[in-house]
Amino acid sequence: MNKLLINVSPFKGLLTEAEGRPGVFEVTGIMQRAGAENQNGRVYKREILEREVQKYIENFVKVGNAYGELDHPESPIVSLKNASHIVKDLWWEGDNLMGKVELLDTPSGNIVRNIIRAGHTVGISSRGTGSVTQTNEGTLLVQPDFELVGWDFVSNPSTQGAFMNPISLNEGKQFTGKYDKINLIINNILRS
Repeated sequence: MNKLLINVSPFKGLLTEAEGRPGVFEVTGIMQRAGAENQNGRVYKREILEREVQKYIENFVKVGNAYGELDHPESPIVSLKNASHIVKDLWWEGDNLMGKVELLDTPSGNIVRNIIRAGHTVGISSRGTGSVTQTNEGTLLVQPDFELVGWDFVSNPSTQGAFMNPISLNEGKQFTGKYDKINLIINNILRS
């Protein structure tokens, strides 16, 4: 029986303003890891992830509709009213699936952007459907019927090493509006 499989990763990466697109922010970092047990006890074989990532690139990234949500819904359908980002690029570095993600100017996207700007981290989580089998070692091996839906930003990741941290273009912080600096100062005072 296929069920919703959620794999959460801490997402560390860059928060930068998109080149030639003022006010558009992108982050990069690890999206997922192949062949490694995550905190949910699941292991995704490289060949299964490669197959699904290639389909995702062809059907969503290249078309420009690789949307994701803030917080993990329990549905395999991406809801545009909750969209926070769009995946712009995916590539492999060893067994790490890397990605470039654009934060949308939506209520959910602005929440993610402000969390990162404030110096905090968010996780990235894959969402898909499929089945798992338990190995003799007790891990859950994701089966070939896995179908990738996409990635969502979450607070509690399961993949090791995929948190996002802001990297500045302006002394550690990124400002787009005249009130952003004031909000940053107020937030720093309140956190002190």
